[in-house]
Amino acid sequence: MKNVPKFRTNCHGCQHFFITYDPHRPWGCRNFGFKGKNLPAQTVYEATGIQCAYYLKKPSISKLRKVTQKKRPGEVDLTG
Repeated sequence: MKNVPKFRTNCHGCQHFFITYDPHRPWGCRNFGFKGKNLPAQTVYEATGIQCAYYLKKPSISKLRKVTQKKRPGEVDLTG
C-alpha cells in the first residue's frame, strides 16, 4: 500500500462550506469559489499538499441568538 499522509480537515463545520443541488458536484467552498465531488478541504490538500488555511469554525446558534437579541429601552431582564 502507498504511504498516504492523513487528511484531517473536515469542511462540515466551516463557514465557507456549502452544499449544492448539483448531484455531480455536491460540495463547495465560498472562499475558494469552486464546487466538486470531494470535500473542498480534500481537494485543496490534493492540489497543494497542505491543510486548508481558510477554515473558520461556524459560530453556534445559541451564540448568534445572544448577539442578535438586544434589549429594548425600558425592557427588564427576567432571566437573571
